[in-house]
Amino acid sequence: MRRSMRESMQESATFLRNNRLAAVGAAVLVVLLVALSAPQWLSRYSPVAIDIFHKFAAPDVSHPLGTDAFGRDVFARLLFGARYTLLIGFGVVAVAFVAGTIYGTISGFFAGLVDQVMMRLVDAMLSFPSLVLAIALTATFGPSLGNAMLSVAIVLAPQFARLARAQAMAVAAQPFVTAAVAIGVPTRRILVQHVFLNGIGPLLVQGSLSVGSAILQTASLGFLGLGAQPPLPEWGSDLAANLAYIDDAPWVSLAPGVAIFLTVLACNLIGDALADWFDPRKRRER
Repeated sequence: MRRSMRESMQESATFLRNNRLAAVGAAVLVVLLVALSAPQWLSRYSPVAIDIFHKFAAPDVSHPLGTDAFGRDVFARLLFGARYTLLIGFGVVAVAFVAGTIYGTISGFFAGLVDQVMMRLVDAMLSFPSLVLAIALTATFGPSLGNAMLSVAIVLAPQFARLARAQAMAVAAQPFVTAAVAIGVPTRRILVQHVFLNGIGPLLVQGSLSVGSAILQTASLGFLGLGAQPPLPEWGSDLAANLAYIDDAPWVSLAPGVAIFLTVLACNLIGDALADWFDPRKRRER
């Protein structure tokens, strides 16, 4: 037992040391966490303070990323916007993960008529392009960051439901689940300890990849004016508001655009690393 545990720890350390892309993604997320925890320490400006006499100031020592059309410090808005970006990414995926996984696990475990009825609703939602459905839901709820996050969570939940259903059907067919049912183990315990825990690997991979998708979709809603409302510092709405000035002051729109790109890339790199980790053959190759 001790040898097996030691070998497992060595295998994990080797994998993390050799997977440099995952390390890059983790480093980007760490920088975002630092910005989220104490943005006021990194910038002495308020993200909503207007200084019309210094609008479109080029990047310099005082304003590392320049100022926007209202004289607001772009670097300060970028730092405070990171708070909403991570809230969007992880908050939306957490809601979609819990709702979709519970729904799909119940559907796949009980199968039969229950599965048919539950999956038809999922199929109906998946028949719409995700962004179009998110736009329709946000327009119905009303334009705000909270409603945009709720809409994106609803759009992402069917993806987790489909994957959880497939995992539940595969695990439910295993002999240990049949034995648990035969000896009278409560259904809730079977679903949690046997079905969910044995199929959680692919769900975690999907979750890490969905963080980037959630950020992109919420930023797209902000770009269309359905997400965060001014003067809230949010990368998608800032990108939309400043895109018209890209010729005269490119730093105003490039800053939030590059920030969105790097954050989504970091989440995808970590997702790819998790996919390799849950594949034993690839984990040994690393």
